[in-house]
Amino acid sequence: MAHDFAGGLTGWDLEGFHSGGDTECWRRLGAVVTEVHDDERGAVRGTRFSVWAPNAQRVLLIAEFNGWQGDELQLVPGSGVWARFVEGVETGALYKFKILTADGRWIEKADPMARFCQAAPGTASIVYESQYAWADEEWMERRRASQAHAEPMSVYEVHLGSWRRGKTYLELAEELVEYVTWQGYTHVEFMPVAEHPFEGSWGYQVTGYFAPTSRLGRPDEFRYLVDRLHQAGIGVILDWVPGHFPKDDFALGRFDGTALYEHADPRQGEHMDWGTYIFNYGRSEVKSFLVSNALYWIQEFHIDGLRVDAVASMLYLDYSRNEGEWVPNQFGGRENLEAIDFLRYVNTHLYEREPGVLMIAEESTSFPGVTRPVHHGGLGFGFKWNMGWMNDSLRYLAEDPFNRRHHHHLMTFAMVYAYSENFMLPISHDEVVHGKGSMFGKIPQDDWRKFATLRAFYSFMWGFPGKQLLFMGQEFAQTAEFSETRGLDWWQADQEGHHGLKLLLRDLNSLYRANPALYKLDNDPAGFQWINADDAGANVFSWLRTDGDGQLIACITNFSPTPHDHYQVGLPKAGVWTEILNTDSAYFQGTGSYGNMGQVIAREIPGGHGAMAGASVCLPPLGSVWLKYDGRLTSLSNAVVD
Repeated sequence: MAHDFAGGLTGWDLEGFHSGGDTECWRRLGAVVTEVHDDERGAVRGTRFSVWAPNAQRVLLIAEFNGWQGDELQLVPGSGVWARFVEGVETGALYKFKILTADGRWIEKADPMARFCQAAPGTASIVYESQYAWADEEWMERRRASQAHAEPMSVYEVHLGSWRRGKTYLELAEELVEYVTWQGYTHVEFMPVAEHPFEGSWGYQVTGYFAPTSRLGRPDEFRYLVDRLHQAGIGVILDWVPGHFPKDDFALGRFDGTALYEHADPRQGEHMDWGTYIFNYGRSEVKSFLVSNALYWIQEFHIDGLRVDAVASMLYLDYSRNEGEWVPNQFGGRENLEAIDFLRYVNTHLYEREPGVLMIAEESTSFPGVTRPVHHGGLGFGFKWNMGWMNDSLRYLAEDPFNRRHHHHLMTFAMVYAYSENFMLPISHDEVVHGKGSMFGKIPQDDWRKFATLRAFYSFMWGFPGKQLLFMGQEFAQTAEFSETRGLDWWQADQEGHHGLKLLLRDLNSLYRANPALYKLDNDPAGFQWINADDAGANVFSWLRTDGDGQLIACITNFSPTPHDHYQVGLPKAGVWTEILNTDSAYFQGTGSYGNMGQVIAREIPGGHGAMAGASVCLPPLGSVWLKYDGRLTSLSNAVVD
């Protein structure tokens, strides 16, 4: 009886992997359920196991089905990849690779390409072939035709393991979908889902790049969660971590006894601050591994976009290093040219393969052209987190309201560079951990001022150019700092003040999605105009948003605890401006005492910050008002014509 011990895997199959051009290497490497031809029996079903370990002397397959004794299951070497077909092995089989290193040590490793992994403290890989039948074709068709920059995008950032602790993928497919639908977000962003042994890393210490964490269920159950979100009209963004990986003995580090996925030189290959290894982006097989991984989540799990973590740490060779602790590039500079090339490669490839996909950079420096197309010399991301806006805004909010007049520019400075990149405005998990407290806790003075300020700030954020992202729990002003061990304090969500904020976020999302002026020209200077950027004395910011097709919305925010009963606002057109939002409304558990009776009338007057008309507006204390232009005033009786 003879059949192919390598399971049909040839050097030709691996040529792309070794050249950096295989962007679907999960179809070849790892554990692949397949059939081989046997001379006597014809097609024989089983699993082909294969692993890249070019410097190994021997590689054995140890598994639950052979009692973890793999002497008789030696993998066959070939071009640095070892492979073996094992008859009868199907989904659910636990396995590892046992590797004899060049210096004579035996080490046990999980499969880098495993599609399913044991939950910690277990470290075995699990054979897994998806049987899932998708039902989101309508969503996928829309995605392929989407124009993200001109569409609404408000993102709810979620740590799946602690949104409601103990919930599985299947339970989240009911409860999370229902909640996000009710709140009205367009997308969710999951903190890393790929397998990780330490829950306290929130997924940023990845050991199983191709495996959704088994803490919450099986891979097809994660597919079901994504499918249900798509059927509800909600996009799914996934945190992706190609910047570093942990040193756990069973994982990628020193995989065959040598630095395989990482640089050997710690000046290039280690993040000392994080205790992690750095990928060797110049190595062809590593490029194949990482680009394949990005495409894997997009194709196999229908993920709509990747938020690439810690891009700054990838771009700079001296990131968080002192003099003498880093190696310059070939031109003597600090830029990591291999990482830059890799990021351009992955962005270009994903956009070509999957039109409509979102590539988002968490990048905290002023590196030029992060969202500029690759063919114009940029990195090719679709969006960049605006960390400057975030830091400036949080500094402003932390000031006593009396002192804010002296820091007014913190809230206007982002418009100086607003069109240098395609920005997202993030209030992410990073701002409510590690002693930073909650958003509620950052704001000074009493609870009334805290709730009012948060309502005003979120309306400021939703009216500002750029897509929005808010971390879970901030929509109802959780008072405690985030902890993955405790989860969200849902008991607060329906209490006085907290519930009002939750209702406000729901209305903000509804208004945002219904009014193209608030999103269509986010990346075009024609979509934004200051009404008054300089009223530091009153702590008031006012601007105009337009969609270019006639819709006009004025956004006015008062960050002072003093109401302004007759605040004069210059507007571009005379007529009726309907009050579509007032964050002091009793519905949002504000005072309900400061409003404009549903509308204001703008009358033609000269001057007024260059406007053609002026209006007197009642601004609530620590409150925000949005006014939408409805038509021209035809008489003093306030009659309106179309």
